[in-house]
Amino acid sequence: MKLWVEIHLIVLETPLSPRTMNNQTLVTEFILQGFSEHPEYHVLLFSCFLSLYSVALIGNILIILAITFNPGLHTPMYFFLFNLATMDIICTSSIMPKALEGLLSKDSSISYGGCMAQLYFLTWSASSELLLLTVMAYDRYAAICHPLHYSTTMSKAFCCKLAIGVWVLCAFNTAIHTGLMLRLNFCGPNVITHFFCEVPPLLLLSCSSTYVNSIMIVLADAFYGILNFLMTIVSYGFIISSILKMRTAEGKKKAFSTCSSHLIVVCMYYTAVFYAYISPVSSYSAEKSKLAGVLYTMVSPTLNPLIYTLRNKEVKAALRKLFAFSRN
Repeated sequence: MKLWVEIHLIVLETPLSPRTMNNQTLVTEFILQGFSEHPEYHVLLFSCFLSLYSVALIGNILIILAITFNPGLHTPMYFFLFNLATMDIICTSSIMPKALEGLLSKDSSISYGGCMAQLYFLTWSASSELLLLTVMAYDRYAAICHPLHYSTTMSKAFCCKLAIGVWVLCAFNTAIHTGLMLRLNFCGPNVITHFFCEVPPLLLLSCSSTYVNSIMIVLADAFYGILNFLMTIVSYGFIISSILKMRTAEGKKKAFSTCSSHLIVVCMYYTAVFYAYISPVSSYSAEKSKLAGVLYTMVSPTLNPLIYTLRNKEVKAALRKLFAFSRN
């Protein structure tokens, strides 16, 4: 789902010959480089990653429980927040256990099947989150720009169709890319310059043609990265215009508070993705890619529930009721 056009072109320009492929043994497992170049920081990184993972799991589970058991939160905005929390759990859980294992032990290998499974669930959840952020921007647009028609526009049936469409479309897209990855041969080397299995580093390791993979990934990048970002920007353009036209300061403050949390999450997520993946190939580095990976697979799922909780009185009230119910 990321823009790796330059790297794809490099892969296409330097294919291995069939003779080279035939003289190699196919790879049955990969080695995740992780943070092996900095062994002195492994204990610190393990502590930080474990803390982030724990907070991400607990925070998103609490969001899901609060929305599920509080009828006052059964609205389109919180319905989509429920889906976002679920995606965050899948995203961080698909890579964190293996990343923590790699920091704790010297064995950083991952089986071929395990790598493909990790690739599928990570890509599925990450692309679903990008698409869902666009849907949530449209929801805020409908609420602020067309408040009188909001209940009919964002009906329960329509919201369910949107959510199901996001999950199914991204699952289908991910299945295509994973299937295309499965048809590739990997003859060695087998070291992935990352702490999880991701499409671009895997393409660079393939000893067979990646032409179809590259074309499909560029198309997916154009949709998930550029088109969704532009749609989100357009939605917030209309939202800001409507807020500025409001006559009272109180009305402006209330309108902005309903979309500020989502806007913060959008800015944080796209900043991490653009920082790492929309840049010339000359500036690409494994360190940069790993940093961005930490931001959108660990930091973002950790901060999302905190942002929505700290800036939302309704969610905080629902969590207090949840804690009171658990104590009783």
